[in-house]
Amino acid sequence: MIGVVRSELTKITSLPSVLIATAVLLLLAVVVLLQPLGMLSDSLAGMRPDGTIEFFTGHRQQAESLVLGLLVASSLQPGLFLPIIGAIIAGQEFRSGHLGVSVSVVPRRGKLVVGKVIATALYALAVGVVLAALSTLFMYLGVRDWNPGILWSAEALAGQGRFLLYAVTATLIGFAVTLVARRTLVGIIAVTAFIALTMAQVFAAVPAIDALLPLSAARNLLLEPTTNVLSASPLHGAAVLTGWAAVAVTGAAVAVRLRDAR
Repeated sequence: MIGVVRSELTKITSLPSVLIATAVLLLLAVVVLLQPLGMLSDSLAGMRPDGTIEFFTGHRQQAESLVLGLLVASSLQPGLFLPIIGAIIAGQEFRSGHLGVSVSVVPRRGKLVVGKVIATALYALAVGVVLAALSTLFMYLGVRDWNPGILWSAEALAGQGRFLLYAVTATLIGFAVTLVARRTLVGIIAVTAFIALTMAQVFAAVPAIDALLPLSAARNLLLEPTTNVLSASPLHGAAVLTGWAAVAVTGAAVAVRLRDAR
């Protein structure tokens, strides 16, 4: 199994389309992270004796709570596109007969799928760590004159840990959906539709249903409830994301086992 994972990971990291998509994602992260720096510094400079600041107009909150919330939210914003990277990774299997070659090398398709899933999860974890590191670095630039130690607190590390859970599960969802669809574009459209459903608040009036959508689950898992309207608890969000990833990967494994490897 280690050999299969190593081979699949090497394949992922040598695919130009995956590397380009990852580079674009990281560039987007830098652009997103640059935007709140000046506003955050100005807000901290105007902190009241009770420790509150006004980052969002008309809304004062504790500085520590705001910074911790921004830290995780700034990782999530570019991380919304991680499922697309998963779709690109899976879509390459159906170009030029890559999947057929993989099956000829590893005839046991169940083992092959497990190896691909583990390799994809490891790649997603690595990208997630880089995104978390970038958000920590840029947040440090905003709070270094106030309390940079907050970025290494247990709360901050727990928040980034939750983000890494999202990074892995979201990428696996995009990966698995595309393995079932057998087309990169179809996989991208599918994961984009999930994002659009949440952004458009189609099910916002029914929190129980809204909380079952992957992006809503990510929002519930990661965002600060004092400044965001959430539909469930962080634990519920973690369970939903894990459930989506597990069901999607299982469906992909069945599809690969039953279909012709072409």
